[in-house]
Amino acid sequence: MLELLHPDEERTFEAERPEVLILGCGAIAREVLAVIRLNGWSNVTVRCLPAKLHSRPELIAPAVDAKLRELTGRYERVFVAYADCGTGGELDKVLEEHGVERLPGAHCYGFLAGNDAWEELHDAEPATFYLTDFLARHFDALVIRGLGLDRHPELLSQYFGNYRRLLYLAQTDDADLRARALAAAERLGLAYEERRTGYGDLLPSLTRFVEAAPVA
Repeated sequence: MLELLHPDEERTFEAERPEVLILGCGAIAREVLAVIRLNGWSNVTVRCLPAKLHSRPELIAPAVDAKLRELTGRYERVFVAYADCGTGGELDKVLEEHGVERLPGAHCYGFLAGNDAWEELHDAEPATFYLTDFLARHFDALVIRGLGLDRHPELLSQYFGNYRRLLYLAQTDDADLRARALAAAERLGLAYEERRTGYGDLLPSLTRFVEAAPVA
């Protein structure tokens, strides 16, 4: 089940008619599949790279490059469901070589909130730590254990001492995830805020790509 998608896991969700490929981050697998269901697309296959790459942005571009090379010629069109995601432009170099486009913006917080809305949120309080549904669900694995805070709690102030608030960008109205996000804010000692974003720029970006007329 998708609910059990682990940050270390790579997964493929094959379409009935696999014509179009969305190659994306496992951290937004649920949201990408939700957009596909909303639109009733039966020709879109989703391949998710491990969500743990979210914490190692220097590995994203090489991983995407390797997967695109592996899948060359299997699909009529390919879209990459990553933003720049901390690659410093390296992902765009890979995508230019393959002739593939990606999601707009610098990171998942931007396109899930809507990039214009996120810019306003960031300008209002730059000292913000962001959670999405995925990060709220896997906070312990990716943040507490991922940063070694379970073993070295004294590092908490070094990692988060300059933050003032935790902002939960909620894709869904889920009481359990809200409770997890609140608990995360308390554990980090940050003020808690929440904004319901839905799928932000993800929905129009994927719709525009999937429903575009194929190049003759």
